[in-house]
Parts: sequence; C-alpha cells; structure tokens
Amino acid sequence: MKSNYKFLMAMIAGLLVGAAGKSAMHGEQVKMPPVYVISEAETIADDTAVKNYGTKVQETLVPFKGHYHFVDGDAPPRGIVVIAFESSEQALAWYSSPAYAAIKPIRLAAVKGRMFMVGGFAQ
Repeated sequence: MKSNYKFLMAMIAGLLVGAAGKSAMHGEQVKMPPVYVISEAETIADDTAVKNYGTKVQETLVPFKGHYHFVDGDAPPRGIVVIAFESSEQALAWYSSPAYAAIKPIRLAAVKGRMFMVGGFAQ
C-alpha cells in the first residue's frame, strides 16, 4: 500500500514539474507587443529642414531596431510618421539617445506638432 502511495505521489510531482516546465517554456515564447512612436505635424514651417531631419533620423533608429511602419497601402499623408520599435524601452532609449538629441532641434524648429508613444498588440 505504501509503495502505491509513493508511486502516486511521485507521479503527481512529475506532472507538476512537467507542467511548470511547459509553462516556463511557453512564457519564453511570448512575444512582447510592439510600440509605435507617432509624430504628427500640424504645420511645417521649413520643408528643407524637415527633409534634412528625415534623412538623418533613419540613422538614429538603427541601433534601437526602429523602423518606419505602414500597415497597409501607401505612405501616410504628409505630416504623419509612424515608427515601430520592439519595446517601449527601445523607443525611449532612441528618443533620449545622443544621436537623436543632436537632430531633435531641427524637428522642433521646423514643425509645429506632437510626438507620442502608443503600445501595440501582441501577435
């Protein structure tokens, strides 16, 4: 009788360990939802400065795996830009990076608008 009890307890313990391991492995596979930085321009005071900023901002995104993002169709209308990042930490690190700080005054001087961060949905 005692051996049956020990066997049953060992089986239950094995099932619990297996379930915990499976749960931990599944947790590693969950992908964090993306984060989007959206820049919206009400008015553009200096088209040349905005083009200059646009050519420079791409370089600042590379170390943070940021990229322009379009869901479907053509590029958005003038004045709206969506940049995708893998996490809010990457987005904030990009925004506060020395490389972006160097060109941020160009945008602030040339564009009246806003920039904000929005969380996405896990795939």
